[in-house]
Amino acid sequence: MNKRKVLLWSIIVALGGFLFGFDTAVISGAEQSIQAYWSLTPIEHGLTVSIALIGTIIGSLIGSIPADRLGRKNTLMIIAVVYLFSSLGTAFSTNWYIFLLFRFAGGVGVGASSVTAPVYISEIAPAQKRGRLVALFQFNVVFGILLSYFSNYLIGQEGDTAWRWMLGVQAFPSLLFFILLQVVPESPRWLLLKKGKTEEAIAILKVVLPDTYLAEIEEIKNNKNQHPATSNTSQLLSRRYRFPVFLAVSFAVFNQVSGINAIIYYAPRIFEMTGLGRNSSLLSTVGIGAVNFIFTLIAINFIDRIGRKTLMLIGSVGLISTLGLVAQAFYSQHFSGWAVTIYLLVYIAFFAFSQGAVIWVFISEIFPNQVRAKGQTLGSCTHWVMAALVAFSFPMLAEKLGGGNTFLFFCIMMVLQLFFVWKVMPETKGKSLEQIERTMILH
Repeated sequence: MNKRKVLLWSIIVALGGFLFGFDTAVISGAEQSIQAYWSLTPIEHGLTVSIALIGTIIGSLIGSIPADRLGRKNTLMIIAVVYLFSSLGTAFSTNWYIFLLFRFAGGVGVGASSVTAPVYISEIAPAQKRGRLVALFQFNVVFGILLSYFSNYLIGQEGDTAWRWMLGVQAFPSLLFFILLQVVPESPRWLLLKKGKTEEAIAILKVVLPDTYLAEIEEIKNNKNQHPATSNTSQLLSRRYRFPVFLAVSFAVFNQVSGINAIIYYAPRIFEMTGLGRNSSLLSTVGIGAVNFIFTLIAINFIDRIGRKTLMLIGSVGLISTLGLVAQAFYSQHFSGWAVTIYLLVYIAFFAFSQGAVIWVFISEIFPNQVRAKGQTLGSCTHWVMAALVAFSFPMLAEKLGGGNTFLFFCIMMVLQLFFVWKVMPETKGKSLEQIERTMILH
């Protein structure tokens, strides 16, 4: 394997994850200023924060269409342009409805990116390195979140119009992403299975697997011949694919009912609920981004060694414990804001080490070649529907139910996740995509 080239291609494509993370989290530092700027009601404010997530649902639903028809690379280039215009549009908006439109467009880019980038990397990565390389996408997501928090903290000191700079600064990495994509080749599996361009696919696989590329081509072709793209095999919701569909939907739901996006989007507000001041809350949010980044990096180094399932078992236990502590802190009403901050930092560490690192790897692996983009769309769409529901409802839930009941609900959901991982989730480490396909269909 030409390690440098494959790593370079994966890093460039994973920059879509950086923009995903930055776009998703940057609103946390701007949301209160935006609410004041347009004098938004609680419902309007919830819509302003969650509108991007509504966009991600649309983006994830339609992401497989250009990914299958135009190719993975061309779709990523379109996504880069969408990110660019979204960041500039939100920064310069003086009308709330126009602002919503550009935030929605950014969300479409995030949703499409969450489909296309993991699929591309999974299709180009060797089996023994696939977990680590696909996890680069999540690594870049949390890197984007970290930089958005840090950027918000620095820019947030600049006055009432700081929120415009918070949102507009994303234009620079968006342009860089578009430029760097020029050196990335198309997915060899897409070239072979969707376009029949065997020679082009072989040329790329020679770089990826110089010693075994012919065997890889034969395995892909044999798999295609055994499972031709008939109307039955191309229908994602057919009986044939019910097990990977169940896994993807369940995994995506559990990812969000952990409460992760409530914390990512509303971190400063949560910390202020515990009594911390505005600047301390923003600084604590930077801490969350840093811990998320560090433990995602650690997970990347373990995901191909100990496997996806082991990471999930460890993480589930940790999430149950920390969410329980946060709920208890709110119930007691005799707590330090810094104590809750510590609990949430440990929570983020366990999430990053498990669900955060595993989700995009696992969903990109479990679907057969014929429906991989569609399967990724299903998993991604489920993820974003749940994320939108959590982000939209969290301010109202926290106000009506209180912090204790809200975090207790998240804790109970993680108990259910622990049983799902223990009893149902299969291990996929070290297997080729075609080997995993045979396991899923025979299940």
